[in-house]
Amino acid sequence: MKAILVPCDFSLPSIEAFKFAVSMAEKSQGTVHLLHVVELPALYDSGAVLAFEKAYMADRKKAVEYDFQKMRNKWAKDLPIKIKTYVEYGVAVPVIRRMIRTTKCDLVVLGTHGATGLKDFTIGSNTEKIVRSSPVPVLSIKKAMKTVRNIVVPTLPDFDLEPLMMEIKELQAFFGATMHVLYVNTPVMFRTDSSVKPTLKEFAKRFMLKNYTLNTCNAMTQEEGIAAFAAESKADMIAMRTHGRRGIAHLAMGSIAEDVVNHIDCAIWTYVVK
Repeated sequence: MKAILVPCDFSLPSIEAFKFAVSMAEKSQGTVHLLHVVELPALYDSGAVLAFEKAYMADRKKAVEYDFQKMRNKWAKDLPIKIKTYVEYGVAVPVIRRMIRTTKCDLVVLGTHGATGLKDFTIGSNTEKIVRSSPVPVLSIKKAMKTVRNIVVPTLPDFDLEPLMMEIKELQAFFGATMHVLYVNTPVMFRTDSSVKPTLKEFAKRFMLKNYTLNTCNAMTQEEGIAAFAAESKADMIAMRTHGRRGIAHLAMGSIAEDVVNHIDCAIWTYVVK
C-alpha cells in the first residue's frame, strides 16, 4: 500500500476516502495520488465553442487545484507523505482505469454513496464499475474511518484462492486486525455445521491464518448474512472477492461483492478474481 489512488469529486465520502488514504500512506510511508475527473459537456465543433471549452477547462482546473490545496492544508499539512494531484478530462470510469495504470497504484480508495433501486440494477454506481474492473484492490468508503480492528472475510470457502488470501493477509497485517472468516448458510447453498466447520478449519490451515475466528450464520441471502454478521462483530471492514462480470452475465448473475459495496455501510475491500 505504497501508492494509493483516490478519485475525488469533493463529496463527503470522497473527502473521507482522502483522509483515510492519508493515514494509510503515513503508516506505509507511501504516496497518495489524488485525482479529480472533469466530465466535459457535449459541445459542437466550432471556433467559438472550442474557445469556450478551453476557458471552461482552465477555470475548472484552477478551481480544483485550489480545493486540492485546501484539503492538503486541512488533513495532510506537515505529514511526511507525498501527495500528487491530477486534474483529468473525460468520462470518470475510463479515466480512473487509465490512472490506475499510469500511477502504478496498488490500491484504489473510493468514497461512495452506494446505489439503490432501478439505477443500481441497470447502470450501477461508478464505484461498482471500478470494483468490477480494477486490476488492483479497491477500498470503498462511505463514512469516516479511524482504524481497522475487525475484518470480515466471507468465503464459500474455496481453496483455490491463493492470490486473494495473500492480499487479505497483507491487509490484515498492515492494520494489525482480527480476521473473521464467515460462511453464510442460505436456502440455496445450505450446509450443516458439522460439514462446514471442518472445511473452515482446513481453510485456515491451508492459508496459515493468524489472529482469526471461524464463523457461520444463517440468512435468506449472502448479502443479508454478511450485513448481519458485520454488525454483530462490529466490523470495520469487509474483505471479499468479486468475479468482475460484465454485460449480460453481470445482469443475469449479479455480484455479491457489488451488492455489499452498494448496500452495506462499513468499508468494503474488494479484489477481482478472474
